[in-house]
Amino acid sequence: MQNLFDWFERLRDVQTLVQTAGYVGLIVIIFVETGFFFGFFLPGDSLLVTAGLLIATKLDMNVYLLGAMLNVAAIAGDALNYWVGRVTGPRIFVRNDSFFFKKKHVERAHEFYEKHGAKTIVLARFMPIIRTFAPLVAGVAKMDYKVFAIYNVVGGTAWIWSMLFTGYFLGRYVPGIDKYIELVIIVVIFLSILPGIVAWWRERRRLKQPDVSEAADD
Repeated sequence: MQNLFDWFERLRDVQTLVQTAGYVGLIVIIFVETGFFFGFFLPGDSLLVTAGLLIATKLDMNVYLLGAMLNVAAIAGDALNYWVGRVTGPRIFVRNDSFFFKKKHVERAHEFYEKHGAKTIVLARFMPIIRTFAPLVAGVAKMDYKVFAIYNVVGGTAWIWSMLFTGYFLGRYVPGIDKYIELVIIVVIFLSILPGIVAWWRERRRLKQPDVSEAADD
């Protein structure tokens, strides 16, 4: 168990993780985060931004080659997750909670999917946790795969390159930014969850507003 906790602690050190993982390690992390429900804890957004920033300042890696490979991994991961949901169907909603699986994450993703429809596949890419479970829910809901594939490619491409280039261009054009990687990561994560915060706030306001039709009847 201690080895497991040590492993989780290493995952939190995103800068060291990027420096030691290399091309293959980063590809595996992105694929697992998007392709398997237990990958929700992996540092997708912060990993991409940090990778871009370090490539611009100190790492001997090609940002375009890395981006292309991560792009494929992100699309393939979502596609796998979709088919897991398609095959398992509603059974995924009655699965018992475990160390890696939390039913509440599936339910949150389902609510988001019901509200935003197919565009969830794109929007969810920028929302931690929701990102991992949205394609699973799309599969359970038997979303048309051709439609899913289009949104998957668009969302995966937008997510990978926007995050990677955010870090890369900050590293290239903001002197000394590599000294504030933790702050950059915090800002990026906040921006990632901002759509969810806005949606929650709007929904709360809507529920608080009195029903106009009932008011008219009174």
